[in-house]
Amino acid sequence: MFWVQFFSRHASVQKILAISSVTRCTSKSVKHGQSAWLRSIFFNSVKYYPTKLVLGIETSCDDTAAAVVDDTGKILGEALHSQNEVHLKTGGIIPPVAQQLHRENIERIVKETLCVSGISLDELSAVATTVKPGLALSLGVGLEYSLKLVDKYKKPFIPIHHMEAHALTIRLINQVEFPFLVLLISGGHCILVVAQGVSDFLLLGQSVDIAPGDMLDKVARRLSLTKHPECCRMSGGKAIEHLAQQGNRLHYELGAPMRHHPNCNFSFSGLRSKATRIIMQKEKEEGLQEGHLLSCVTDIAAAVQHAVALHIAQRTHRAILFCIKSGILSQTNATLVVSGGVASNQYIRRALQIVTDATNFNLLCPPPRLCTDNGVMIAWNGIERMRAGSGVLHSTDGIRYEPKASLGIDISERVGEVAIKVPSLEVSLNELSAINL
Repeated sequence: MFWVQFFSRHASVQKILAISSVTRCTSKSVKHGQSAWLRSIFFNSVKYYPTKLVLGIETSCDDTAAAVVDDTGKILGEALHSQNEVHLKTGGIIPPVAQQLHRENIERIVKETLCVSGISLDELSAVATTVKPGLALSLGVGLEYSLKLVDKYKKPFIPIHHMEAHALTIRLINQVEFPFLVLLISGGHCILVVAQGVSDFLLLGQSVDIAPGDMLDKVARRLSLTKHPECCRMSGGKAIEHLAQQGNRLHYELGAPMRHHPNCNFSFSGLRSKATRIIMQKEKEEGLQEGHLLSCVTDIAAAVQHAVALHIAQRTHRAILFCIKSGILSQTNATLVVSGGVASNQYIRRALQIVTDATNFNLLCPPPRLCTDNGVMIAWNGIERMRAGSGVLHSTDGIRYEPKASLGIDISERVGEVAIKVPSLEVSLNELSAINL
């Protein structure tokens, strides 16, 4: 009832949806140029296929994505429809809007993916689809469509945990052996886990309130960055990162949260509140109403980004030390994998590099296009699960989507009980402010 009333009162949303249905917003097919074309010709002419071919479908939030990946890790084809421009105009993701856009585009995206890959539905080994966690209305679209496919073509179905897919993406492009430490940072999540196997994780810590991507988006919205000429088409997090390069973060001090909590949990709501107070004070000083750009917007962006990076780096540092002390990971050739949409932020990556250099860990990050939501990671997770013989369903009776879902066995209390003191790296981290990223 709420959303019915919302749509009836907001003609602008209805207009945006009408335009979207015609223009299809921003859609792209990643066709991998000549190599994809040659691969398609080869497969269709000699009828040779790898042992396994998985179609991955992703609709957990605001991107409709699909991909076909084989068991050697080759991406045969993928397509993506982004709803970013629509949600920028509405000031955030509106679940029924995202649902409608998924419904309008999912069949086209899957067909484009299959066309690019040169693979037919009959030739697939399985269909893998995100079923948890995410926006309920968005997850429902992907699951409903996928179940129709597997029923019609009699294919196995592989339900995918969105965060597990992010965690394992690195194994598509690097030879990373289990176990390894994973930091997943995005608009909806911030968690530290140890990946011990394809579906075997230990949860060390997570955000107790909001995710870093959500916090950055909200601060960007409060700063009205869509009105900035350089940022009008950027997401909030991207706008903060872009403007921070031009700012001096030393003009404002936000501090790092949870300094007296000796665990690996995160908190970003306090940083958001501090940033909001700074913005309100500067608006008062400059005689501006909310919705107008401040003259110091670059400095605030730099201070916010630094505070987020510092907090993430400090909690991750404790996780590394805990894993070494408890024997969960060996310090020899140990790896930290950072994935999720916020992992594409180069300033945060640089802060984490300082931590891994100090602890002799290897830092690995998927390329930016595989950090954000995509169909490739879902298909690859499907391949990994087929190899492991885990979670491949030949009957979909009772399968449901789950908007909220934890990842792995929670040992965060144990981490807090050990209460590892983290050595100060602030001198090195403070040097980030002098780096032109």
